Amino acid sequence: MSNIRKILNKILSPKINYQPLIEVRIFKDALLFNLHGFQGKYPNLIFAPVLKSNAYGHGMVQVAEVLDNQDVAFFMVDSFYEALTLRQHGIKTKILVLGYCRENELLSAKLNEVSFGIIDLGILKNLSAKLTRPLNIHLKINTGMNRQGIMESEIAEAIKAIKSNRNINLEGLCTHFADADGADNRFTLGQIAKWNSTAVQFKKEFSYIRYFHASNTAGAAYADKIEANVSRLGIGLYGINPSREVKLELKPVMELVSVLSSIKKIGAGEKVGYGVTFEATKPMIVATVPVGYTEGVDRRLSNKGSYQVCGIYCPIVGRVSMNMSSIDITEVPDVKLEDEVFVISANKNDKNSIENLAKLCECIPYEILVHIPQHLRRTIM
Repeated sequence: MSNIRKILNKILSPKINYQPLIEVRIFKDALLFNLHGFQGKYPNLIFAPVLKSNAYGHGMVQVAEVLDNQDVAFFMVDSFYEALTLRQHGIKTKILVLGYCRENELLSAKLNEVSFGIIDLGILKNLSAKLTRPLNIHLKINTGMNRQGIMESEIAEAIKAIKSNRNINLEGLCTHFADADGADNRFTLGQIAKWNSTAVQFKKEFSYIRYFHASNTAGAAYADKIEANVSRLGIGLYGINPSREVKLELKPVMELVSVLSSIKKIGAGEKVGYGVTFEATKPMIVATVPVGYTEGVDRRLSNKGSYQVCGIYCPIVGRVSMNMSSIDITEVPDVKLEDEVFVISANKNDKNSIENLAKLCECIPYEILVHIPQHLRRTIM
């Protein structure tokens, strides 16, 4: 059905050539380099690429298409909608939905090779009472983060609920670390101790469990201490290493490119942008770029960040607006309209790399990435 829909859409779509002013470029070789790097570093683990939140801003479907033939455990998403979207686009790899799903979605799920995380004892009990068709689940165990998961005091009830309905297939057991990237490892080691004990208990009760997973990217550093055969690979897949303990060279996967849409000469004392927060101290050339906070440029970069034009850093002047921002291009020679502008660089050492932008904004790289909107075109390079 999805192939028929694609054909019909192609036939019915108007034939209009359109070149977007903003493009998100995704580097296939870098994506595979990062995945294979983790696989080589930790050969005893199977990795599960995390594609939730539009693959951390990189484009869920596009990233899935690149990884669909790779040796991975499953793709991890947050919602039923994300799993449905991947299947509608012809993605074949097994999927785990680890976020909350409504009861009717669990009871009537018809998506092929899609498993569901169960994050609460009440949900599990309802499934046990009502489920009339086979369902693969991954049971989440709370080991100290206290957001989701079966509490230690609820484990006996959970085991009973699973065993009372043959349609429940406990395919996996999982937990999540709260501070695996922290400098002090004591809390993480405490979580690991709780997890290992629980994993051993469940192995005795359910010898058929296929997947045990506890770690995210940073948690891979503890691989030799964890009773697990799978690691969920999130931010590391996209070229950002959150942990000094994960000794891997990674390549950023994304760059965001736009163009110069306006060029103006202004004199000393003239202002730029909303709130007149920038004043020129000398004659200068200011250019407008059609990217703003709608397009993922954090407003905190106002008068702080910079883009690159012709390899030269051009400071952002004035406040970042909704759909545009202004930069000082005085030092760029022979500049002209529609010259290419690198808003986000794929070179991690550049001032406008994801990691350095996050430092400027005093936030985490995840926040910068996931705010790059879905409507921008993603191009696999």
